[in-house]
Amino acid sequence: MEHLLNVALAQIAPVWLDKKGTIQKIEATIQEASKEKSELIVFGEALLPGYPFWLAYTEGAAWDLKVNKELHAHYSRNSIQIEVGELDSICRLAKENNMAIYLGMMERAKDRGGHSLYCSLVYIDQMGEIKSVHRKLQPTYDERLTWAPGDGNGLKVHPLKQFTVGALNCWENWMPLPRTALYGQGENLHVAVWPGGLHNTKDITRFIARESRSYVISVSSLMKTSDFPKETPHLDKILEKAPTVLANGGSCIAGPDGEWILEPIVDKEGLIYHTLDFNRVYEERQNFDPVGHYSRPDVTQLTVNRERQSTVKLEE
Repeated sequence: MEHLLNVALAQIAPVWLDKKGTIQKIEATIQEASKEKSELIVFGEALLPGYPFWLAYTEGAAWDLKVNKELHAHYSRNSIQIEVGELDSICRLAKENNMAIYLGMMERAKDRGGHSLYCSLVYIDQMGEIKSVHRKLQPTYDERLTWAPGDGNGLKVHPLKQFTVGALNCWENWMPLPRTALYGQGENLHVAVWPGGLHNTKDITRFIARESRSYVISVSSLMKTSDFPKETPHLDKILEKAPTVLANGGSCIAGPDGEWILEPIVDKEGLIYHTLDFNRVYEERQNFDPVGHYSRPDVTQLTVNRERQSTVKLEE
């Protein structure tokens, strides 16, 4: 039925800073979700190949520190270049299983020279085609030591059965104007991805749902120090100060009325399934629609620049 959508929340840990190992884990998770006839699967922020937890525990802001340089280089080598086909196997699985995918990843973007890293959120449709790559607009706090700021090109929504889906990375979800950019394009299923943590998801998931009168899916990753591969550069240095649990999950779903459909789940790895009913969107839009009948575009409007930014524009 077109008004029902089977979703899967992939609350998993990466094979930290290991591109090949994490891709294999993602593929296995997609195949597992296909057994439940999932039509949309969501993975956490920067899951491929993992969040830069070391920055908080290795004097990440220290200038010219060899530890940070070597870890950054390792991170770069394990980040993704979409243009050379590094997501092709995941795209094939999306098509084979008629499953749309939101995947948080580190992108080493060729159109920005191929060396800087962007926290990107990729949408792959049910035909296995990449439809948007949203580069995080504003990396948060110590993330700025390893991630570059993105642009508005990925502020796009996508049709999925009767739903219109859009997504933001982590603290971008606190930014009113990017949220409004998605609302204005008809978003009614909002995806928020996080590196992990109940503290991130427990308030804002319901807040966005209440504000937008949309479904909101928050998906977080997991990470413990026991998940760090032993071959991680400078692992001993990271472990000196790192807590045992760095990300405890907190994946959850709120309905268009802002109430919990699925309360945050912590400290549990695996897939979380639910079926969403589009009719609930229409019910809650009856009394409030932030970009429809309860808006005044003659008074306030938002302009969005969706041009993909690059330092060089080549003219042949």
